[in-house]
Amino acid sequence: MPVVIGATAHGFENPIGLLTDCHRRIERFLGVLSAVAARYNGSRLNEEDAAALDNALKYFREAAPRHTSDEEESLFPRLRTHRQSQVRDALEQIQGLEDDHRTAESNHAEVDRLGQLWLSQGQLSQPETLRLRALLTELETLYRAHIDTEDRLLFPAAAMVLTEAEKSAIGSEMAKRRRL
Repeated sequence: MPVVIGATAHGFENPIGLLTDCHRRIERFLGVLSAVAARYNGSRLNEEDAAALDNALKYFREAAPRHTSDEEESLFPRLRTHRQSQVRDALEQIQGLEDDHRTAESNHAEVDRLGQLWLSQGQLSQPETLRLRALLTELETLYRAHIDTEDRLLFPAAAMVLTEAEKSAIGSEMAKRRRL
């Protein structure tokens, strides 16, 4: 199962667009994890799917935490300073989104542990396989609602109310997190 990251459509000059691009990568890499887990059910992976699993685990271990920081350290605090009617509904969602981040981080840590075990041992036990698949199902459910809320409500509100200077600062902070 080849991993296709795809081209990023937005740069740091458009941080809201870049955050949306990150959502597409989250969906893609979560899909890789779920497909590999379903296809192999803990049994020995072929070389291509082992690499796909490793890449997806690496994405959630290294890149996804930066996306969370982009939102929690750069976007959410700036949105909280705005009181326009267009952002009011979005602001009511932020605490729940932050709670989702904690749940996802915890679940991804266990997925990573199980995935690394699978890669190092060549297979998973039945209980480990069941746990991995349950965690991935939980993550799929969580991300479906979380991403929908951000893409449909939060990001459009941010694009509307944030000033160009705020967007530029967010983009600069995002680039700095990636050491660019």
